[in-house]
Amino acid sequence: MSATLLLNADGLPVSYMPLSTLIWEDSIRYMVLDKADVLSYHQNWTVRSASWSTLVPSVMMLREYMKPKTTVRFNRTNIYIRDNHKCQYCGIHIEGRAATLDHVIPYAKGGKSTWENVVTACAPCNSYKSDHTHFKPKVKPYKPDYYELVSKRKQLGFDLRYKEWEQYLC
Repeated sequence: MSATLLLNADGLPVSYMPLSTLIWEDSIRYMVLDKADVLSYHQNWTVRSASWSTLVPSVMMLREYMKPKTTVRFNRTNIYIRDNHKCQYCGIHIEGRAATLDHVIPYAKGGKSTWENVVTACAPCNSYKSDHTHFKPKVKPYKPDYYELVSKRKQLGFDLRYKEWEQYLC
């Protein structure tokens, strides 16, 4: 379970997609190896060894700048983000289990699972469309660039585990 938000040397998260976090053991490792500076601690969480004890870091900043990855992974979550959690056929907002993925050119008819062929769809539209090709999405599917996807992700907001992380996610 992630306990520490990891920031790059410029003060921004190393990654937004997914959010760069560390498990508490790794955050202690980064402290001991002097790879990062601690900006804040969890005030009620202490770890101890036979000869040492410390509070668990909540937010850390790397001492050396790490070049962020700007590639975009093709996955369900990123498709939903690209499509703003809207059915691309009827336009309703959908979340969670109500959201499905639809192949514009059906898989059964040779359609591939690619950015350019997969859209977010509500279950009724996906079922109604079935393996037909005459239904077209309102917005033609495309591969978004990293910065567009991060911008859309920020607009959705983050379900943060710790309140103190909020100030670092601009």
